[in-house]
Amino acid sequence: MCGIAGILNRQNPVQPGQIKRMADSMSHRGPDAEGFFMDGELGFGHRRLSIIDLSEAANQPFEDVSGRYTIIFNGEIYNYAEIKPSLSDYPFRTHGDTEVILAGYIKWGAESLSRLRGMYTFVIWDKEERELFIARDRLGVKPLYYYHDKDQFVFASEVRAILTTGFVKRKIDQAAMSEYFRYQSIGFPFSPVEGIRQMEAGSWMRIKNGQIQTTKYWDPTAANYDFDFTSTKDVQRKVRELMLQSVKRRLVSDVPVGAFLSGGIDSSSVVGLMVEAGDPSPYTFNISFDESAYDESKYAEIIAKKFNTRHVQVRMKPEVMLGELTNALDAMDTPSGDGINTYVVSKAIHKEGIRVALSGVGGDELFAGYPIFDHYIKLQQRNWIWKLPASLRNSMSGLLGRGEIKDRMRQLLAASSPAIAYSYPILRQLLSPVALTNLTYLNESERETLSDQLLAKHRALMKLPYYSQVTAAEYLGYTQNTLLKDTDQMSMANSLEIREPFFDQDLVEFVMSVPDQFKVPVYPKSLLVESLKPMLPDEIVLRQKKGFLFPWKEWMKNELHGFCEKHINLIAQRDFIQGDHLKKTWTRFLACDPDIRWQQVWLFVVLEYWMEKNNIS
Repeated sequence: MCGIAGILNRQNPVQPGQIKRMADSMSHRGPDAEGFFMDGELGFGHRRLSIIDLSEAANQPFEDVSGRYTIIFNGEIYNYAEIKPSLSDYPFRTHGDTEVILAGYIKWGAESLSRLRGMYTFVIWDKEERELFIARDRLGVKPLYYYHDKDQFVFASEVRAILTTGFVKRKIDQAAMSEYFRYQSIGFPFSPVEGIRQMEAGSWMRIKNGQIQTTKYWDPTAANYDFDFTSTKDVQRKVRELMLQSVKRRLVSDVPVGAFLSGGIDSSSVVGLMVEAGDPSPYTFNISFDESAYDESKYAEIIAKKFNTRHVQVRMKPEVMLGELTNALDAMDTPSGDGINTYVVSKAIHKEGIRVALSGVGGDELFAGYPIFDHYIKLQQRNWIWKLPASLRNSMSGLLGRGEIKDRMRQLLAASSPAIAYSYPILRQLLSPVALTNLTYLNESERETLSDQLLAKHRALMKLPYYSQVTAAEYLGYTQNTLLKDTDQMSMANSLEIREPFFDQDLVEFVMSVPDQFKVPVYPKSLLVESLKPMLPDEIVLRQKKGFLFPWKEWMKNELHGFCEKHINLIAQRDFIQGDHLKKTWTRFLACDPDIRWQQVWLFVVLEYWMEKNNIS
């Protein structure tokens, strides 16, 4: 797990100082070593967090034995040891995954990606062809941002690193802000800074002579999902087999591996499988609170005792949490309405000396654990509504009252159909178009948005089972743009590598092929639980889901009142914000207006803090 950066300049040699500044801005991503490679118009920078093959020989940038190819790599390849025997003609000098990627690329080219199982962004320079090859993992666990013009291509693991070059004006991308306010983060292909773009997950690039070739090599909506199981027991047996394989892969490490343990189904499943995979007493970490409404530590203790883990409970008092707030906001490479929870947990685990931790994140998306799955099924059961004339549906909309939920219902009624491409962007939004119009001067962008991406994949999505349609939409939306991005930037801010077993390609492809009748929840995530029986106690399975949440609503009205009000007043002066309306919304929130959710106000606070911190105009 590392930070990577580089510049390819067609006109002038790259200056070492530029690469050094880019790498230094990401020192938190790799505190163990730094490395640089310069070859005329090409410069690489690398910051290393040592997890596999801790020797200096494995430091990056890494050159092959011929000196023709050089690689920089961020991530982990979990099955590198399985691939290595197929590369027996390559003279390996290290014992890690970086050299396996490089050897595989030399032998198979872009086709090598089909063999990799892991999370990664890597860049390979071919000195002979003067060609750059960049690849990003299938589900977008590891990030890559880039800027290019006619003369240069600049890339890095973080937006901040690109900003250090001075090539890009520190100007907000107002078109991307519509996506931020609707979905609390900015997805592919944009970033919050005008001119900086995100590389698409599951894609590769080849850059030569100023020309950029981009190819999509994996798509959750278009993979070949064959399903030839008839028995529920066989499906469950396969899920268990793939879950165990995924966890076993993610235990590959030359340093101790811990695990987040909230006491919920997903994290408890991961811990149980760690023991089954061969770790007799894994480290587990739980954050507990004095407020009983938010504390789930007793459930984590049940699992810790059952599996004999080395359990660490970190007690979080409100004053400690609030004291970490600005540190967490400072860690945000791009603004997000979420993620602070992950920062606090990551910092606590890092303090205990752990560098790698497994997380249960992704279980809800894959095994239908979110309410959005149920909402989507109910829409399909009422699809007769969309067969009514548009004029009648418009009249029905007119009968609805005020409020965010009613705005969402109006949007659904106005949609062409309840299909996932039309309904998901509405079901997942935080601010409706009406609210966005009232609070900002932003227009609905004509650029590519989440809605456009889903509509472009409409036919492929409709071939999937209903539950898998939502899973695919989640991967393209909330999961990739918010959940995984926040996990990466907040954990790496604390030099901690998080691995997510529920995002294993083989597991994902199988579960997405499973027809709906096997997934209908008798209780939450019953396909997962039944597949792992009798691993999880009833106290874990049948308890009410809480999620890892902090009492933001109360804090914003009390302890964080001054902080929030200061930033609300500042952003109200920005030329793309309708300041008077925003201030009134803040007042309504303080007065406990049920139509104003804390997340809607928090988005403005976070954005203003981020713009100030990064000197963005």
